[in-house]
Amino acid sequence: MRKRDFTAVRRFPGVGTPGGNFVVRVARRIEAVPAPWFALGIAALAWAAARGRIGWAAGLFAFMLGDWLLVVLLPRFRRSFGPVQPQVLELAVLRAAFGLLPLPWAIPFQVAGTALAFDALWIEPHRLQITRQRLVSPKLDARASLRMLQFGDLHIERITGRERRLVAIAAYHQPDLIVFTGDFLSTSYLDDPEAHAACRWVLSHLNAPLGVLVISGSPAVDRDPTVEKLVADLPIRWLRDQRVQIAHGDRVIEIAGVTCTHRPFVDAPRMVKVLNDPPHDDGRPFTILLYHSPDLAPDAADAGVDLMLSGHTHGGQVRLPFYGALVTASLYGKAFESGRYALGAMTLYVSRGVGLEGTAGPRVRLLCPPEVVMWELAGTTRR
Repeated sequence: MRKRDFTAVRRFPGVGTPGGNFVVRVARRIEAVPAPWFALGIAALAWAAARGRIGWAAGLFAFMLGDWLLVVLLPRFRRSFGPVQPQVLELAVLRAAFGLLPLPWAIPFQVAGTALAFDALWIEPHRLQITRQRLVSPKLDARASLRMLQFGDLHIERITGRERRLVAIAAYHQPDLIVFTGDFLSTSYLDDPEAHAACRWVLSHLNAPLGVLVISGSPAVDRDPTVEKLVADLPIRWLRDQRVQIAHGDRVIEIAGVTCTHRPFVDAPRMVKVLNDPPHDDGRPFTILLYHSPDLAPDAADAGVDLMLSGHTHGGQVRLPFYGALVTASLYGKAFESGRYALGAMTLYVSRGVGLEGTAGPRVRLLCPPEVVMWELAGTTRR
């Protein structure tokens, strides 16, 4: 993948304040609509999709009400939290599109839609998976491997089964090192004390012999004063344009954490400075870069990074068979949507993340379960 010039770009993902985003403002207005008027609105949508056929309009409206119930019940069963009506409207629009199909063919699509909605809203967001990766390098000690747990995009709202499973995974597998690649809070709860307390509960239960290292995510989510409070008095190292060294047998591993502005042409020079100041007298050791977005990957590969760990894309959250993510929020589009990539000598891994964005973001995951990544870093004999 060649490095691209983004200096002419005017809008960058994850930049600005969540409340200043047009889509977010619209979502908040939809949420503020009184429920009876909102119900009339989706009833009108069902009527239009049914093209005036009263029986089919009623059936389509019933399916839409079922979606509404699925979303309303999420917080009551502590599955998910956040705005309800924007999510219901998004599902209703999809229902209406398929409702245009001729009867009776439209009915199986609506039934399948209910099954998919239940899975995407209730099941898959909590199906936290462990992805295992192995990387061998002559820069690492051949006599000992290092086990590292990577996770990102916590986007915490409240403590749910997903967060408890994350903590349980970290405790059970006992990694040597834990790294987090940013986005602590849900955008629906940036200033919510209960969400802050939930985030601190998760962080306080993470420990590893070589440390827990975290970086900030998108500027709109991880504001410095907030992150400072979240990590205060916890045994966590918050890397802000810094690099640290950890021992790996008789070798050293360097881990650099670079703050993300989502502007590669701004962040790349800072990354180079972090990697080279002070300079290495005996050559650069095995180097891991923590950076929230994968958009810095071509620059990191040119800078000699060995392993770059990122997130931000959530894997798209909604994926289609044979196509993958519909939306990635990456300047490189689908090039780095999720998973492992090789950029020359550098390995990039883009995590699907743990949580959900919040506010106007979809409350669903479809064919894109959340993940944590368990790395084994091993050495090989130099030739």
